[in-house]
Amino acid sequence: MTTILKGCIVSAPALGRLETSEHGYLIAENGHITGIYPVLPEQYAGAPVEDYGNDLIVQSFADLHLHAPQYPMLGTGMDLPLLDWLNTYTFPQEARYEDTEFAKEAYSIFTEDMKKSPNTRACIFGTLHVPATEILMEQLDKTGIKAMVGKVNMDRNGSPQLQEESAQASADATVQWIKDTLDKFENVKPILTPRFTPSCSDALMEKLSEIQKKYHLPMQSHLSENFGEIAWVKELCPNTHFYGEAYSQFDLFGGDCPTIMAHCVHSSDEEIALMKKQGVYIAHCPQSNTNLASGISPARRYLDEGLHIGLGSDIAGGTSVSILRAMADAIQVSKLYWRLVDSSMKPLTVEEAFYMGTEGGGSFFGKVGSFKEGYEFDAVVLNDSTIPTPLKLSPRDRLERLIYLSDDRNITAKYVAGRKIL
Repeated sequence: MTTILKGCIVSAPALGRLETSEHGYLIAENGHITGIYPVLPEQYAGAPVEDYGNDLIVQSFADLHLHAPQYPMLGTGMDLPLLDWLNTYTFPQEARYEDTEFAKEAYSIFTEDMKKSPNTRACIFGTLHVPATEILMEQLDKTGIKAMVGKVNMDRNGSPQLQEESAQASADATVQWIKDTLDKFENVKPILTPRFTPSCSDALMEKLSEIQKKYHLPMQSHLSENFGEIAWVKELCPNTHFYGEAYSQFDLFGGDCPTIMAHCVHSSDEEIALMKKQGVYIAHCPQSNTNLASGISPARRYLDEGLHIGLGSDIAGGTSVSILRAMADAIQVSKLYWRLVDSSMKPLTVEEAFYMGTEGGGSFFGKVGSFKEGYEFDAVVLNDSTIPTPLKLSPRDRLERLIYLSDDRNITAKYVAGRKIL
């Protein structure tokens, strides 16, 4: 099957670079990119063309970190730091997902908004409840978005309403969930999800490591988000030198276990070196880190040192599912880091933030997030004609404006793996 889109095509073939083709043609065969062409190649003469006029056709957006069950509490408790926020608002909210009727209602709102968002790929935390997590996966699958969803593991330091009975009970529930969902859905796959070290005993982490090796699942968790959290991990794991070792001692930190670690706001030199060696992906969540007063992640350093880094909305620490908003936030906090923390760390550019939100995060899913030949055909069409201006703007300036305004109403269409879903 051939798909041809015509419009103002904007792509980032490499970190820090933008290429544009006004009135260009983006062509895909059987769900994979063939290329971008200034004129329609002769062999496609007579083929149907989706003509989007002057709209921007851009690479797809990947959200590497968000918590679907927290969606009903957007904008709640933003005056508290991380650990207090979790105990006061988040854990009581997530406990409600034991009720499957509540889960159906809450997740229907979340998945509908995800479909309307510019994101085509996402890595998502559910809760520890297997039935509710399967409801989330089923509803998300129907949207056409490609996603990885995790049943959360937590056997300690939760609440009476939100904690699994034992490491064994958590592992057993996880294995059954994997068996139920591994091949059940077309668009959604399971991902191993220990909430974070304070929530998971060593016994549970050992069992999750065994599960990972057996089923070869990727993994997602949290790392070095908050000073209080880091100190707590040191108390819980006195045998480790830094937070990342609390995962790596169980072979759950990259390498043969594809891993996303959210935040990495206060990672030490040793931790950064291990992330680079093991190919760990960093989910940079600038809005959440600001809202919960965690700090500013040194995204410039991670880029300059060649680490894998993408963007995350971190709902509900963040308040917008749009990765366009995360791009703007990433640029803004990098300016504060440069001005207030380290003047040698230059702020992120629009080109760099756009790459992080597209191929930077999309590559966790494979050949995703780029218009390079052979990549999966994901694309988003953005219409900025609703934003009046007397100026004649370049495609780059139009993209920058759409990033900073981050309005989902500007989305004309969305394609995922060759299929138009919006």
